[in-house]
Amino acid sequence: MLLLARMLAGPMLWAALFSAVYGLHGAGCALGWPAIATPLGPLHPAVMIAVWLAGLALHLILMVSLPTGPARAQRLPRMGAWIGLVASTVSLAPVVALSTC
Repeated sequence: MLLLARMLAGPMLWAALFSAVYGLHGAGCALGWPAIATPLGPLHPAVMIAVWLAGLALHLILMVSLPTGPARAQRLPRMGAWIGLVASTVSLAPVVALSTC
């Protein structure tokens, strides 16, 4: 059971991050965040980028914390972590970079 949890940790983290960024996108548009100025620019992209970067950092922490080795029990969780990291990077980069309401 622990092997399955480790294998799915990366994709589950991607799913949570995907939901959080898209939820923030909708909430920010509804609450008028693009019109609120911050030192980093409009509030809307600043919040989404901060959450996205925090999620990528969690992916990297997951990658570092997984055991390494040639055995299947070590390879499969690392492959799942890589899948989650790449999916989070590729699928959310356009949302945080080109977000419009």
